Amino acid sequence: MIMTTDPATLMKQEVGKAAAARVKSDSIVGLGTGSTTAFAIQYIGERLASGDLKNIVGVPTSFQAEVLAKKYGIPLTTLDAIAHIDVAIDGADEVDPQKNLIKGGGAAHTREKVVDSLAKEFIVVVDSGKLVDKLGSTFLLPVEVIPMAVTPVMRKLEELGGKPDLRMGVRKAGPVVTDQGNLVIDVKFDDISDPATLEATINNIPGVLENGLFVGVANIILVGEIIDGKPNVREF
Repeated sequence: MIMTTDPATLMKQEVGKAAAARVKSDSIVGLGTGSTTAFAIQYIGERLASGDLKNIVGVPTSFQAEVLAKKYGIPLTTLDAIAHIDVAIDGADEVDPQKNLIKGGGAAHTREKVVDSLAKEFIVVVDSGKLVDKLGSTFLLPVEVIPMAVTPVMRKLEELGGKPDLRMGVRKAGPVVTDQGNLVIDVKFDDISDPATLEATINNIPGVLENGLFVGVANIILVGEIIDGKPNVREF
């Protein structure tokens, strides 16, 4: 692990470590995207290197996850070559009390939803700041769209009561481009009272590939907190 005294980083390390500790030998693991999941990938690699884990293969959800897996010595496979996924570990941008999620802050939610939904067990790793009473409270809803359909999709999202905005790159001129070569529209909804219906409705808009609502997918939420200046991990 990275040597640090920063409580927030230590907390992410502990959450990632707690998730990675649940991985068993002889399993296929979905490898998610994001800063906390990166620590889980690192710790899985360390367990493999020490011999604590054997016969693990990973299915990456993004180019970032693929690079990290290779860095830490985790063998990779593809969905074409496997019949199941035993466990997936991934982060989230929001988690509600029913374990529904908003994901897509890293623009990887389409691949993440494919992998996470296939897993027998999906473990979500977050800090306590990601817990909300209702989805959409603190984070915009990402919608991945094929480039030619951006304008008509934005009109449809407005008709649904959303306020859409094309996600632009940071330190890059132009929009964010996903690993699939598509664009991301971030949508503000004042009230997501029925996440399952909204998820299906948005995905039925022509030109939409996938949106960041993950309804009924997560099994275990591991929450990192800082209590009395020390990192703590709890489950719900």
